[in-house]
Amino acid sequence: MNRKLKNIIYGLAVIGGIVTVPAGCIHNDLPYPRIPQNITAITAVGESKSAYIDSIAFEVNLYLDETVDIENVRFSEYRITPGASSTPNLLEGTYDFTTPVYVTLSRFQDYDWELIAHQDITRYFQVAGEVGESVIDPVGHRVIVNVPEGTDLSNLTLQKIKLGPEGITTMTPALAPGTLDLSYPLRVAVQCHGRTVYWTIYAQFTETIVSTTQVDAWSKVVWAYGNGPADVKNGFEYRKLSSEQWIKVPDQYVTQTQGAFSCYIPHLEPLTDYVVRTVSGENIGNEVQVKTQGTADIPNGDFEEWCQIGKIIYPYAEGGTQFWDTGNTGSSTLGQNLTVSSTDTPTGKGLSAECSTKFVGIAGIGKLGAGSIFTGRFVKVDGTNGILDFGRPWNLRPTKLHGYYKYRTAPIDYVSSDFAAIKGEPDTCIIYVALTDWTAPFEVRTNPKNRVLFDPNASYIIGYGKMQYSGTMDSWQEFEIPIEYRDTSKEPTYMQITAATSKYGDYFTGGNGAVLWVDQFSFGWDLE
Repeated sequence: MNRKLKNIIYGLAVIGGIVTVPAGCIHNDLPYPRIPQNITAITAVGESKSAYIDSIAFEVNLYLDETVDIENVRFSEYRITPGASSTPNLLEGTYDFTTPVYVTLSRFQDYDWELIAHQDITRYFQVAGEVGESVIDPVGHRVIVNVPEGTDLSNLTLQKIKLGPEGITTMTPALAPGTLDLSYPLRVAVQCHGRTVYWTIYAQFTETIVSTTQVDAWSKVVWAYGNGPADVKNGFEYRKLSSEQWIKVPDQYVTQTQGAFSCYIPHLEPLTDYVVRTVSGENIGNEVQVKTQGTADIPNGDFEEWCQIGKIIYPYAEGGTQFWDTGNTGSSTLGQNLTVSSTDTPTGKGLSAECSTKFVGIAGIGKLGAGSIFTGRFVKVDGTNGILDFGRPWNLRPTKLHGYYKYRTAPIDYVSSDFAAIKGEPDTCIIYVALTDWTAPFEVRTNPKNRVLFDPNASYIIGYGKMQYSGTMDSWQEFEIPIEYRDTSKEPTYMQITAATSKYGDYFTGGNGAVLWVDQFSFGWDLE
């Protein structure tokens, strides 16, 4: 055989992967691929809301109903990356979640996941005439009742009590509404799930009849909190620091729960000093001085600024500051910009943002893309998926998101396996706003292998509001989304606004041909 023919045969063998070498010379130096193994779905029996799966931190947060035995949690659903193994298999047996549970997923390498359970048990203890709310200490198993000086502790009136999960808790002695003697600490055995915990109930005198405990100043609204006698009408007064005239907060703005009460004070001026105090009958509480925050516009909230760099259309002026972005960086790789400017506007002037849901592909190969516009930045393409940074720095607390929108739905004709049941239904657009306590932009990943999506139920949410629509509109409609805050005292660090043509677009599910137009986004700062 000549040298040329030998070289051709050797080349074909290499291409076909058929290379023979002496057995003693074989070395397997190729590293195994590093492919993260993920928990893709998990459901605890008796959960109060869906678990939050963080495939970047390898962490799952479970939310259990108060009646679930946290020491014996069972699972009805547990899915992981195909081909991976799990130690332990959570579908087998029960698990004690008083501390985190750890699961190892293995395939080529091991990936350790931490599972954390959250269980909120509603507890209360109310005595007639107490000042403020009883202090419930579930860690120290104590109840502390504050009553005015001179109260007969041996002849208190218990109005209501709950120290454990609803319907499955018993107490010894069996406390019920009626006369209660707390002249000495009362020890109560609380039984639930076959276990007994001993609680101690104390009563103590307080010289303060009414107190202002907390005042939170926003831009045009102030929130105030106080403690006072439970059986007295309590309220608030306020004034400008520059004025001597106290103004009574209207009763419809005040909420009272036992001896704890709160209010909101609307229609205030930004960047202004105010003084707030509590009032209980003839008694006046301490004064608290605060300063309201300013207000701010949403940059390019009217969507007038656009540019095109190469094939990609962006929602900001070329060379200007980027506040919004879209998924165009991803869809443009297949020749489509799913979010563009439009001359269709509610006023007939200027520009709006037009987001479309389309099948994006070449020669029938591709996937559904849902047009969206969001505060943040499209970081990079991950195969046919995207990695995004959500959020822009923001420390103000608006009360509502205002704007205009128009929507044309289409039947959902592309679905992922998780949403097969909604195929054929009208597609639904979504607009939402969130204020968060992120320390950096939130990384979103749409790749199913390591998917991380924004979660409105996550602990990082301070305020949130949304609206959805699934019909077809003939003309522009005005909208207003109230923002519900979970804590009036927490100041946000980031703000997130997203408008998307298809509610489940992150899962590549939607209706080919659906279109959403949005325009004139702005914040409201007042209530009512």
